[in-house]
Amino acid sequence: MRITKGIAASPGVSIAPAFLFMDDSADIPQYHITTADIPAELNRFHEASLLAKREIEALRDRAKLEAGEEQAGIFDAHLMMLEDPEVLDQIERSLNENLFNVESAILSFETEMVDKLSSSPDPLIQERVSDVHDVIRRILGHLLKKERISLADLETEVILVAKDLLPSDMVGMSRSMIKGIVTESGGRTSHAAILARAFEIPAVLGVGPNFVEQVKPGQSIYVDGDKGVVAIDPDEIFIQREKAARVARIQREKENRELRSIPAQTKDGTRISLVANIEMPDEVANVIEYGAEGIGLFRSEFLFLGGHVPGEEEQYKAYSKVVQAMEGKPVIIRTLDIGGDKVLPELGAMGEKNPLLGWRAIRFCLEKTELFKTQLRAILRASIHGKIKIMFPMISTIDELIRAQGLLAEAKWECKAHGYEVDPNIETGIMIEVPSAAICADVLARSCDFFSIGTNDLSQYTLAVDRGNQKVAYLNEPYSLAVLRLIRMTIGYGEHAHIGVSLCGEMAADPASAVLLVGMGLRSLSMSASAIPAVKRAIMSVTIEQATALAHQALSMNNSAQVSALLASKLSL
Repeated sequence: MRITKGIAASPGVSIAPAFLFMDDSADIPQYHITTADIPAELNRFHEASLLAKREIEALRDRAKLEAGEEQAGIFDAHLMMLEDPEVLDQIERSLNENLFNVESAILSFETEMVDKLSSSPDPLIQERVSDVHDVIRRILGHLLKKERISLADLETEVILVAKDLLPSDMVGMSRSMIKGIVTESGGRTSHAAILARAFEIPAVLGVGPNFVEQVKPGQSIYVDGDKGVVAIDPDEIFIQREKAARVARIQREKENRELRSIPAQTKDGTRISLVANIEMPDEVANVIEYGAEGIGLFRSEFLFLGGHVPGEEEQYKAYSKVVQAMEGKPVIIRTLDIGGDKVLPELGAMGEKNPLLGWRAIRFCLEKTELFKTQLRAILRASIHGKIKIMFPMISTIDELIRAQGLLAEAKWECKAHGYEVDPNIETGIMIEVPSAAICADVLARSCDFFSIGTNDLSQYTLAVDRGNQKVAYLNEPYSLAVLRLIRMTIGYGEHAHIGVSLCGEMAADPASAVLLVGMGLRSLSMSASAIPAVKRAIMSVTIEQATALAHQALSMNNSAQVSALLASKLSL
């Protein structure tokens, strides 16, 4: 038995014989041509592209029918690539300069594109490599009159094992026969993962190179898409242990469902609003499943990070889908927060020498005003479908907030000029994630309706610690006195101005930290949806008096270790 860890990409557990899915497109002929041959080679390319386009359109329609609009959008990106005039220009240039056949020119284009995407620091852009492979393999298949192995004809139940899976492979496969998926590459945001979740197939991706070589066809494979575990030839002891763990997990999920309808409140009845953070619209199902009272942070930049810049209509549909699914519960949409560790070359947000202190978030949007107003119009239009609030990221001065509010006013006017209805009372707030915002929160409170404290960045900027740098990670303590004081200061200024204050950093998802934050005066916490049950139990285990006393003690401590020890001694979580 061999056990491998990967990325838990699609939930569920399954065991079945392995089916190895290998790419058979490696042998591509390369030969010299003459200048006179170039028109014929280009014609071959056009014919193959047209056939590929028809197939992709059929796949898109099938994905829309079987998986949904969002999943079908994967193939819209493929069509855009096929129709991109720059692709044809590069193929033609390669034919003229190198005088090799069109298949060779296509392979050169593929290599160049893959190298460019793979070198991006953004994992979402890296994952576009599979889109390039998918389109290129389809064109080459038609040029060579060669069909790719079909997964539609499987007649026995299998675990699909591959180096990578292309979106077209996923849409075309026999889903009733594929009980699980394991791939060497890919992650939770890859198209294979998105489609696996849509089709409810357990999947573990990113298990690392050479995994396929370790597996023999027909070998028993165990896949746990909840924990990201894969076992080759699992023994009976392992299977029984995993079964017991799964039973315990199912029981915990049952308890969580029972807890879902119970409000989060302390023993003496103080209500705390527990809301969720999301990155993509399809996460709303989890938000509802775990009983969140709304969405406290919709990280809208993840709509932009796939290498495609969504227009107003596309954004409007995404925001509307989320707010309608929440059925009147509040949805706070954070405007585009790129830069720093989220590089977006398509918009000119390239790497900087010191990106975390550079051109990011609201600073970027205040310069790219048309892009910013396009997003604001989309949000405003979606606001008539439910309760949307707008949140500006990384505000550090009152001037930035006033400029952002001014652009919002322009976007409202533009919506009305085009005949769109908007919520006339839409609330606006800001992220408190730099020390200057916390220190001047009393001034900022005059120009907005709510604060949301982002402790991940607030800790980073307060302590001058790059949280991705392991050499200084020891300084990024969760209960730093400086950070706790800034949180308390922000809460106090919010209370004095009678505006709402929430917290959406990682601290909110930790049960002990949540009790501490409630004691400091917070009445709203936003976290990953799956953290809500544990946080709810922690809040229900104390009175508001106990939580307040605990916070008072914590704020009098000298360092993070003392606060951590205090929470451990006072809370049985």
